[in-house]
Amino acid sequence: MKKFGLLPRLILGIVLGIAIGKMKFLFVVELLATFNNIFGNFLGFIIPLIIVGFVAPGIGNLGKGAGKLLGGSTLLAYVSTIIAGSFAYFVDTNIFPRFLKVGSLVLNDTTNPEEALIKSLIDVKIPPLMDVMTALVFAFLIGLGIAYLKENTIKKFMDEFQLIVEGTIKSIIIPLLPLHIAGIFANMTYAGKVEIIISVFAKVFVVIILLHLTILLFQYTIAGGLNGKNPFSLLRTMLPAYFTAVGTQSSAATIPVTLAQTKKNGANDGIAEFTVPLFATIHLSGSTITLTSCSLAIMMLEGMNFSFSSYIGFILMLGVTMVAAPGVPGGAVMAALGLLKSMLGFSPELTSLMIALYLAQDSFGTACNVTGDGALSLIINKFAGFSLNKKEEK
Repeated sequence: MKKFGLLPRLILGIVLGIAIGKMKFLFVVELLATFNNIFGNFLGFIIPLIIVGFVAPGIGNLGKGAGKLLGGSTLLAYVSTIIAGSFAYFVDTNIFPRFLKVGSLVLNDTTNPEEALIKSLIDVKIPPLMDVMTALVFAFLIGLGIAYLKENTIKKFMDEFQLIVEGTIKSIIIPLLPLHIAGIFANMTYAGKVEIIISVFAKVFVVIILLHLTILLFQYTIAGGLNGKNPFSLLRTMLPAYFTAVGTQSSAATIPVTLAQTKKNGANDGIAEFTVPLFATIHLSGSTITLTSCSLAIMMLEGMNFSFSSYIGFILMLGVTMVAAPGVPGGAVMAALGLLKSMLGFSPELTSLMIALYLAQDSFGTACNVTGDGALSLIINKFAGFSLNKKEEK
């Protein structure tokens, strides 16, 4: 079984999910939807604990340099997000007019696409102890306190709490992820919502995915150049994280895999355990590319006026808003709804269409986010004065 690694199991889960959905096995899809409901609620419960369990000890173990490292990480994540959004704007405005007919949008079924999915047989609620932003602020406070106070009581407690979280990840989350992914793809395929939306916006999605790949190559070229490593080799190591995110549609749920692969790329354990959960919350370059591209496509099809001088404000605010986006499926577009309405003038109908478009490819935006997190962690690793170890070569 050890030979059958995480990546093959994830791919198998995707293939089986699509096959089950295509064959219209309703009861099987319902059972998988029920499992996803329970597992998804558990993920929602554990995500804030993962953030506290990794970020707080990570900051504490870095010592008095933690504050500087936190500031540098936050600034790097914001700059990366703004670069991604601006890059998407310039590419989209040059390519989209070649195949999108301005003013041709006809709104038909713009209802919430989630309504098309098969429902769980039972509805289990496992409310989290705190939301993601509360967990992040709490982790910062505890971690900086540990770093600046030379007391061992809280540090020992947080170290042991981290072991509990790690055990939960290894024993429950990682083994069940392929089944969770199979359920997601079975439900999406059965409902047919992805195929319907992509059939209309297929070319837009191709451009978005190419933008994702380009920004990832840019990020890893910088990370590899700073650390003297081959960017393609670093990217190859991160593939399990990419495919996990494709299935879960959640940066936060992919933290365990992203963390493991970032360490395999040679990042210092303390740096990785600090930056990966942090970037999963505040670094959403892939989601920003998707939001920018989908909103531009809709505006062009609707014949709405826009310019870079007016759009850059949206991108800058999007970078801030993404920090507050929950690391769950669709979290980024939900956090951005206010900006779409207030800054771009989206009507309720256009907002519904935006949600549909975003959710149809949320997997790939999330995959870009988490894979980019690994590159940023390697940049911070260099910034903190560490060199990459030889784990990558195994």
